[in-house]
Amino acid sequence: MRHTRIKDLLNSTSILHEVNAKGWVRTFRNNQFIALNDGSTINNIQCVVDFENTPEETLKRITTGAAVSVTGNLVESKGAGQKYEIQVTKLEILGDSDAEKFPMQPKKHSLEFLRENAHLRVRTNAFGAIMRVRSVLSYAVHSYFQQKGFVYVNTPIITGADAEGAGEMFQVTSLPLDNLPKNEEGTIDYKKDFFGKHTNLTVSGQLEGETFAMALGQIYTFGPTFRAENSNTSRHLAEFWMIEPEVAFNDLDANMDLAEDFIQYVIKYVIDKCPDDLKFLEGRLLEEEKSKPQAERSEMALLEKLNFVLENNFKRVSYTEAIDILRDSTPNKKKKFQYIINEWGADLQSEHERYLVEKHFKCPVILFDYPANIKAFYMRLNEDGKTVRAMDILFPGIGEIVGGSQREERFDVLVEKMKALGIDEEELWWYLDTRRFGSAVHSGFGLGFERLVLFVTGMTNIRDVIAFPRTPQNAEF
Repeated sequence: MRHTRIKDLLNSTSILHEVNAKGWVRTFRNNQFIALNDGSTINNIQCVVDFENTPEETLKRITTGAAVSVTGNLVESKGAGQKYEIQVTKLEILGDSDAEKFPMQPKKHSLEFLRENAHLRVRTNAFGAIMRVRSVLSYAVHSYFQQKGFVYVNTPIITGADAEGAGEMFQVTSLPLDNLPKNEEGTIDYKKDFFGKHTNLTVSGQLEGETFAMALGQIYTFGPTFRAENSNTSRHLAEFWMIEPEVAFNDLDANMDLAEDFIQYVIKYVIDKCPDDLKFLEGRLLEEEKSKPQAERSEMALLEKLNFVLENNFKRVSYTEAIDILRDSTPNKKKKFQYIINEWGADLQSEHERYLVEKHFKCPVILFDYPANIKAFYMRLNEDGKTVRAMDILFPGIGEIVGGSQREERFDVLVEKMKALGIDEEELWWYLDTRRFGSAVHSGFGLGFERLVLFVTGMTNIRDVIAFPRTPQNAEF
């Protein structure tokens, strides 16, 4: 008999005869009541077992974590908090679970404990909800760009280019590490490596994406990226996913319009499609907030924060204006900021970004026209010679969520910037070709997908919004 998803059973408009459900036991009470979940919804369905006519040996095998199949009638529930339940006429144990050793017992677990059991944590309500929201957000990303006529491009994971110029990349090699070949200069001979040159895992698909935008008009990438940054914070991963659109003929203003519209679309999409999961995550966040000191508690509940982004136009503010606001702010004057703002040119930190959004403007903020020396080489230089057409979108509770820019389309200016930063023109000859042949104004941005999931789910550690986090000294599972 074909089984029906629990989500569909709970959404039924009438009682049903002879339904079959399969899932994992969350709890089993009084030798009679199974709380069954199959991952299709945050909600369990109650299955009422005829314990008097069920073999005792079978009842003993109904333990937390066990996989079972139940067949019976879907009837109106006599218990509170649920519309339907299954009166079980046939029960089959599909997979036993050692109840004493099963880590995901029906109780509150610390997030650190769950990270240590990442292969099983998705069986908890919280991580089931997070991963369903992540899935829906992923679909929303593709839905938005496909509706707008963007072409989805798969840029390479293995590359010889460092898009950010930071040098924090994972090297890819097939050379024997215990006997590296050397050239006449005594350095590693990468000509004998698999690709014949020094290669790495990509930090961004942007540079390759630009080449496609200059032929297809508007493209987007959505794939894994990697950074070998030795940072053990709640905001960093070594492996993460990036969304990167690139659009020919878009200037910075059009780029900001696109980013704002895109973010509001995907957040609205997940609010519409995941009401139960978001309601659960909001409740979880409220409980977590109670244990924090009053000063550290969020001023907005989860859904309020999401609607805050939907209901407010994003305030556009130049970096220079933002520096003036921060320099004159009370927390800066009273040295409450960890990083005091003294002069123009400072690289803004999360505390500064959140102050602008949460305290000063009280709406999402887009900062633009940053100092050239704190931004990447490919960003278009302004006429003042000291700022570039960069933009960052700042959100409550998280700070920067999007970074983008109008790209430097002028060949001579781009070459001069590369020389000043010591970037080898021969390494990026193909990138420079896009400026040699039919160059045009174009723009794009990057959005770290996990940071978006972090914001939408209300979680506070980025390791909790990806299936198997990769961080320094941790590549388990």
